[in-house]
Amino acid sequence: MTQLEAALSGKITGEMKAVAADERVSPEFVRDGIARGAVVLTHNVHRGAKPLGIGEGLSVKVNANIGTSRDRVDLNEELEKLRVAIEVGAHTIMDLSTGGDIRGIRRIILENCPVPLGTVPIYQVAATAPQKAKSFLDTTPDEWFDVIEEHGKEGVDFITVHCGVTRESVARYRSEGRELDVVSRGGALTIHWMGENDNENPLFEHFDRLLDIAREHDMTLSLGDGLRPGCIADATDRGQISELILLGELQSRALKAGVQVMIEGPGHVPMDQVQANILIQKRLCHGAPFYVLGPLVTDIAPGYDEVTAAIGGALAAWAGADYLCYVTPSEHLRLPDVEDVRRGVITSLIAAHAADVARRKPQALERDLAMARARKDLNWDEQIRLSIDPKRTKSLRESRPSSDQEACSMCGELCAIKVTKKKAKV
Repeated sequence: MTQLEAALSGKITGEMKAVAADERVSPEFVRDGIARGAVVLTHNVHRGAKPLGIGEGLSVKVNANIGTSRDRVDLNEELEKLRVAIEVGAHTIMDLSTGGDIRGIRRIILENCPVPLGTVPIYQVAATAPQKAKSFLDTTPDEWFDVIEEHGKEGVDFITVHCGVTRESVARYRSEGRELDVVSRGGALTIHWMGENDNENPLFEHFDRLLDIAREHDMTLSLGDGLRPGCIADATDRGQISELILLGELQSRALKAGVQVMIEGPGHVPMDQVQANILIQKRLCHGAPFYVLGPLVTDIAPGYDEVTAAIGGALAAWAGADYLCYVTPSEHLRLPDVEDVRRGVITSLIAAHAADVARRKPQALERDLAMARARKDLNWDEQIRLSIDPKRTKSLRESRPSSDQEACSMCGELCAIKVTKKKAKV
């Protein structure tokens, strides 16, 4: 029985209780959210990762992507990225490896990952095709589904599948025209395969087969945005929206089959369209959890795209997005290194926390209030403990060139808090 099937039957599972405790809501709240498709509980039956709730009424979650490329394969580095991402607070990890021994890398990451893990199976299909002396274009639907089954059996908690990239949705984006065409790797691979084989997308055409696999392992489907906009000029176009309409229909089919679903969203979206994108997704996809990449609110900040993504992510989460995929300073430039991962996670956590404050989540409000009180008391140890990045906070504090142990080196004896305290004694 999947978590969704349990919820629909009125049952409260141990995993639902664990999520409820973390979120400070009732187990019934979690169960009912799952039953409506407004919450997913990521927990493959074959692995003991900590259960995680994503969706309506819960705190905003952050994902960190790691994984090799064909240009750089270093398992130790990927494990260090994993360690750092978890250490600084990532709620989930996605292994997007495309280079080296992909199966072996994933299995080792699974062994070392205490939080839910996601993958994009089509990456493995494309990356390993040459090992069989063939092109990705020569792969068969059976090979696609064999890889998906493999991921499910190994304990992958959620997978991105680009089921909405169809002949119809591709025709719509092409008829309108785009500045940057398709920027989703999975989407581009699918379109190329469809064109060369003159066939429909296997993940759409054989969607019931996909549901059977996901249900067997209670593997959440993250319906990917293969036609997401890759630049501001392409945001909210016909291709993006036609794919989203289809994803909403597939979500309904999945729920009837007992399979949990979340929906992936754009990409590059200007600030004035962020809220509209969230409202459209929630309406067309019946309140399903929304997983957004960024969104990035400008195209001109390579090297600082963790900032553009945090701006968009905060806006999106405030408007109702549930789950932020981090963006690192290396976005558009290179494979992220360990420090990029650290910065990406922390910056996205700031966006998520800001949205939780605006959404009046008790945990977020209590933490901000505790920080205010620690500042009033000039309690630096507590300020460091409460900060979103204690390591950096402590480092900056200890580097100050000041003999004043109470204040910071910017204000010293002119510290407003110290002055106020002195006046209070008069």
